[in-house]
Amino acid sequence: MNAREAKIAIIGYGSQGRAHALNLRDSGFDIVVGVRDGGKGEGRANADGLRTASPAEAAAEASLIAMLTPDLSHEEIFRDSIAPNLSANDALLFAHGFTIHYDRVMPPRGIDVILVAPKGPGDLVRREYERGRGVPCLYAVHQDASGRAGDRAQSYAKGIGGVEGGAIETSFAEETETDLFGEQAVLCGGATELVIAGFETLVEAGYQPEVAYFECMHELKLIVDLLYEGGLAKMHEFISETAIYGDLVSGPRIINGETRARMREVLTDIQNGNFARDWIKENQNGQPQYKALLEKDLNQPIEKVGARLRANMAWLSPAAKTAAE
Repeated sequence: MNAREAKIAIIGYGSQGRAHALNLRDSGFDIVVGVRDGGKGEGRANADGLRTASPAEAAAEASLIAMLTPDLSHEEIFRDSIAPNLSANDALLFAHGFTIHYDRVMPPRGIDVILVAPKGPGDLVRREYERGRGVPCLYAVHQDASGRAGDRAQSYAKGIGGVEGGAIETSFAEETETDLFGEQAVLCGGATELVIAGFETLVEAGYQPEVAYFECMHELKLIVDLLYEGGLAKMHEFISETAIYGDLVSGPRIINGETRARMREVLTDIQNGNFARDWIKENQNGQPQYKALLEKDLNQPIEKVGARLRANMAWLSPAAKTAAE
């Protein structure tokens, strides 16, 4: 088959599952989507013109099975539906290395275990493919039983548009640990805490919450877009010299040696498995801490101020976004 599969099973039809399935189909692959009977994913996949089956039936048909359900569902799905239906030299593919890296699933020796991780949400993966482009992706081989696991990963990456966007070889450990660290220390945890701390500092100093919101939350997108498009150089090109000077002299006062020490602690917890063990235990206990922290996060003053201000921003409406695309 020269790295092209007889059939690919996409297990799950969420954001990434839908994008992968449609892109692979449009690239000429034979796709079956493994979903729960009567579930939302089955309806969406059928509406998109894709054939569906139970996860077990899909796995039995396919030579490559892509696990695209949430990480903590993998263990049960693999045990009950995938493992009994694997054949020699099949391939098991993941879009994030968590499950394999932390030994939540232990595939048999006779199959390939590979990773293809797009660096963007499923909606973007699909849109860029439809435009003839692609989102960069990482790919890795954990286990090469067939002797062509790397080719299979690259073929899959090409099928979803990842090669056009730029494919980088990595390992399951590197993808997992850097992804978790980025989410916790910079992209989600770090960025949101910085925004909230800035907002609260201004409000406590007597400034209007609305003005604080614009300065600390609203305008963040403008800066992130510049960084995304051209790095530090483009940001410096499009902001004032006053802003640049403030960046250079005050940024290191906020993000300093103490901040980096806390970042190293976060990374250590990821590397030694403490974060994974805590998150797995939290789910096994019904997510009490997760739910309490999330409720607290969504009830902060900045959320109430932001919701009121965003209601007047017509360009943020779903209709306006659709028209812009």
